[in-house]
Amino acid sequence: MSAKFRGGESPTMDAVRLRRVNRRLAQGLGGQLADLYVDSRETSPREAYRRPSRRHFLNRLAFDIRRPGFAMVIAETDGPVGCAFGFPIRGDGFYWPGFDGALPHSIEQLTESGSVFAITDILVRPHPQDQDVARRLQERPLTDQQATLDATLADRADLTTLTALRSWGWLDLREIWRPISATVLRVLVLPVGEPTAVRLEGLAHDAWTRWPG
Repeated sequence: MSAKFRGGESPTMDAVRLRRVNRRLAQGLGGQLADLYVDSRETSPREAYRRPSRRHFLNRLAFDIRRPGFAMVIAETDGPVGCAFGFPIRGDGFYWPGFDGALPHSIEQLTESGSVFAITDILVRPHPQDQDVARRLQERPLTDQQATLDATLADRADLTTLTALRSWGWLDLREIWRPISATVLRVLVLPVGEPTAVRLEGLAHDAWTRWPG
């Protein structure tokens, strides 16, 4: 999950528009999206070793494009200035292996009903309205997919990304340990609509109590 922004000159955002793209178009945009990935990331020299490479991003994108239900939305002016992409989470809960503790009942129910959409990445090129564009991007795949809950994973050490996601309304749940990558990831969810928010009431307090930032 990439949600870091850096300073610098930015494009005019007066005419930003969102556009849904299919698999074929997403493949054709690979190079531009990789540039967007690089521009949207900021890594200190001390943390440079943790930053996934441009090639890693392209490989991950190619893998996600093949997933059933893959969806991508791009924000653009005269070219891409942001994007979000992901896929529906299967009702069997395959997305959640390694979750520390029992999956909250409300999350489990939504997963079983096929109402959860996993966002792999939200990328935004730096500009004064980046938070607004990020908010629009994270909501659009959900409304297009008629999902009621968004989910994403972020490296526990990536405090900038975690802070950004929390500021956009994401609820920080618990952690997932992925032995293959030897990485501890934080699980965050974003309810859409008042009914879902009510069902998840109390999760935020529990999450922040268990896993302080």
